[in-house]
Amino acid sequence: MGSDEMGQVVPLRGVAPRDRGDQVLGDMLTGWRHQQLSRNLSFTTIDSRARVVARFIEHCNEMPWAWTVSHVDEFFGDLRAEHNLSRSTVRAYQNGLRMFCDYLTDPRYGWDTICEQAFGTHPSQVVHDWNSAGHHQDNEQDPRKRAFTRDELQAFFDRADQEVTRIRELGRKGWLPAFRDAVLFKVAYAWGLRRNEVRHLQTVDFSRNPHAREFGRFGQLQVRYGKAHTGSAPKRRSVLTVRGWSAEVVEHWITNGLPLFGDGIDLFPTERGTLVSEAALGARFRRYRDELGLDDRLDMHSFRRSYVTHLLEDGVDAMFVQHQVGHEHASTTAIYSCVSSDYRTRTLRHALDTCLSEALLGRADTSREGRRR
Repeated sequence: MGSDEMGQVVPLRGVAPRDRGDQVLGDMLTGWRHQQLSRNLSFTTIDSRARVVARFIEHCNEMPWAWTVSHVDEFFGDLRAEHNLSRSTVRAYQNGLRMFCDYLTDPRYGWDTICEQAFGTHPSQVVHDWNSAGHHQDNEQDPRKRAFTRDELQAFFDRADQEVTRIRELGRKGWLPAFRDAVLFKVAYAWGLRRNEVRHLQTVDFSRNPHAREFGRFGQLQVRYGKAHTGSAPKRRSVLTVRGWSAEVVEHWITNGLPLFGDGIDLFPTERGTLVSEAALGARFRRYRDELGLDDRLDMHSFRRSYVTHLLEDGVDAMFVQHQVGHEHASTTAIYSCVSSDYRTRTLRHALDTCLSEALLGRADTSREGRRR
């Protein structure tokens, strides 16, 4: 038995009985892959779900038509106990397994009939609401994660610049990638970008903003690889330049560093002409962070958190910040806000002083009214 290009089950001839289980499993996975491709899901998503299914099969040592809810409980119990997976990862694994079972139990694909004829049983849904993690709130980010303080951010950028100088003075080639990454980190903060967004930038993504001529040709930035909705293309957005030093940083890089990589238009290429990898960026980020003695609550996404936090601390309108980072809802932007204790203290002092002034003014008005009477 097999599946055609549309994912429908078709008979397979010449398959030995002892090979039938592996053959049917392979056809199930192929058909599920086709179904997901037709839904316009990314290859990365499809492959990660297939790995979860393969891992589950290896753990329980059973084919899908023999799975039980006990297998699910044992699998995720072991994952939680041994690997301490995050809540979002556990739920993603369970969701992938649930969707595979949904595909197998859908009568339109005919796997129930095929398995009954071949194995005397049929697939069933084994991931239910009562044995899987629920999604009860929008924000499930690690509570330890936070933004940089301004001093920490300056120290990090200084460390990145010092690395460029150190390697160059030693006469080694590694100064150019270090220079590239130092600029990339600053750009991620200056425009509030995610790691994948900043990796994909090109020189042509910058343009002039007629309302902010002081930034020259770097007045605004078109982000082409924004976070996508499921089954959709990357979401584009335009980010206006707000940091006075940011245009100078990019101009310096395009003039003095980028040409040494060749004639391409990618803003942050490697010497092989590919885009700098997320793994390489993460490794360099962690090295600088650890050398500075900063805690592990800071990661590359902290540049984006810091962008939101520092703009709000500077009194920038929250709606403007929301549009800059591409959030559909203000509540999402609020999650990113990690205003510093100094800012909170100043805000509290202002609120208290205002309330006190209003109270004193009210008493004075009452006193004058009493005297008039």
